[in-house]
This record gives sequence, C-alpha cells and structure tokens, in this order.
Amino acid sequence: MSGMRVLVTGGVGFIGYHVTRALVARGDEVVVLDDFSDAPYPTKDKRRNAADLAADVGAHVTVYEGCVTDRELVADLIAKVDGVIHLAGLAGVRPSFAAPARYARVNVDGTANVLEAARARGITRFAFASSSSVYGNSTPLPASEESPAIAPESPYAATKRGAELIASAICRRAPDIACAALRFFTVYGPRQRPEMAITLFTRALLAGQPITMFGDGSMRRDFTHVDDIVRGVLAAFDRAPAGFRPYNLGSGAPIDLDGLVRAIGETVGVTPKVERVPQPIGDVDATFANITRARDELGCSPRIQLRDGLRTVLDWVRAHP
Repeated sequence: MSGMRVLVTGGVGFIGYHVTRALVARGDEVVVLDDFSDAPYPTKDKRRNAADLAADVGAHVTVYEGCVTDRELVADLIAKVDGVIHLAGLAGVRPSFAAPARYARVNVDGTANVLEAARARGITRFAFASSSSVYGNSTPLPASEESPAIAPESPYAATKRGAELIASAICRRAPDIACAALRFFTVYGPRQRPEMAITLFTRALLAGQPITMFGDGSMRRDFTHVDDIVRGVLAAFDRAPAGFRPYNLGSGAPIDLDGLVRAIGETVGVTPKVERVPQPIGDVDATFANITRARDELGCSPRIQLRDGLRTVLDWVRAHP
C-alpha cells in the first residue's frame, strides 16, 4: 500500500520513529504529530529522533508539535492524509499510578479523538497501539486475542483496554474502517525508553554498575524487537480486515528475568552483579503471546532472536553513551 500519506501520532517516540522510517522507505509520505512531552520518553530523545528524521528522510516527513487530545489540530491533520497509525500515548505501568487521570485523558480520550476524526473524514485504514498489559495476571498463557482482558493490574493497562473498547464501539458506527488494535509485547531495541530493562541493564553493565532486579528473577516477559513490531504494524495497517480487530505482536518466546540478565551479560561480556528489590505493584507475573492470528491473517511472524536483538541495543548504547 505504498504511495500513501499517513499520519503517525507519536512519530518521534521509540516505536513511532522506526515506523516513520519504515513508511518512508517503502514510498509513503508521513505526517507526524507528537507533543514532545518529557515523560516517560524524554523530550531530549524525541528531539534527537526528530532531528535524525529531518536529516535522513526530512523531505518525506512533516512534524507537528501538539497533543492527540487537541480536536481541531487532529482534524486538520487527518484532512491531509489517507490513513492513520496512532502510536501516541503515555506508556509505563509504574508511573501510571501517580497520574491515572493524565493517562486516561491521553490514552483513552486521545484515541477516541483521533479515531472519531478519522471516521468523520472517511478514512478506512487505522491501526493503533494497545499493549499486552490488557491481559493482566488472570489470563491463561499464552494469551490469545480471544482471552479475557477484564482485570487490568494498573491504570496504564486499564487505559489501554479502555482505548480498545472505545475503538470497538466507534467501529460499530463505521463498519468500513479496518481498525487494528496492536497489543505490543515488551518492545525493545535501539532508541528504547532509557528506563526499560534491556537498555537500562546494558548501560549499567557497561558502566560497571550492578543491575537492580525487581522480584526473584522468575518474572517472565515476551521481549519483542522493534523491527518485528514495525513489520507487524505495517502489516496490520495494510491487511487488517474491516471492523475492529486486536492482534498480538510478540515474539512468542518468553524468558525470565534471570535468563535475560545472563543473556545481556554474555552480550556485553560482563558477569552481572544483581541487587534484588521487591516487585512493584502493577507488574504482571508473565507475558506470553499467542501469535497465531498475526501470522495467519497478516502474514507476520517474528524474525529476530533475542540474542541478535540484544546486540543491536549494545551497539546503540555504545554509540550513544
């Protein structure tokens, strides 16, 4: 579906930056909307991403600074495009406990605002960022899209599920919209948020510092490289059927935190020193994606093994101390 003009909200964030570059690489023009807010993804990192986009693909990308809750701005930008990839939002389980109303405003109201503007414009291609957090601890693993997602463990998880429910309801009024809710499973890679485990642990080991691990090391995560996530985002944007449809985008190969730390240590060439602290409220015990639907309906399967992905993070961290 190359040759389109696509609005990417959150387009200078971690995933948004990589999605924007991938769209341009295949021949699309991109309109980016991002508020450049400082938390949880630092403003300085967003400014760097925007500068790198301008230097590398600037002729094909236009960046606007603003929030997805701004109805007039969103409507104006959607009038200029053919489809929408809505990645803007507040991420992070732990910080959501300190600002639940802010998370609800941006993640739920913002999604409703962007999707309703797209519906009013007659846009039929719409993909947006949800999260594996919607499943909580009560969902049988590996989690499939048909599994219950009714007991969120954090305000963040609740807002992501709320955004899905709002989107599903809007699509009942507009059955021609292909609306893909993308449940990302623990995304990592170059330009990741600096407080996330893989980047944080890699920097600590390079600096000769101990790693702070939450819990006893048995917590499992389905770490998914950003390049696999980008392929999933574009596949869903291009191929998802009409109507509301959730998709798990994960590796389908979870690893516990003890195993992750060992793998990072081997990649860096350092024996990790670990300091354990209690597991915070809101963190789920495990994430594990059933990726059958994305494979069968979108033709999308993960390609990057964890140890190969860890090397891309190490290279990025070394180049950006």
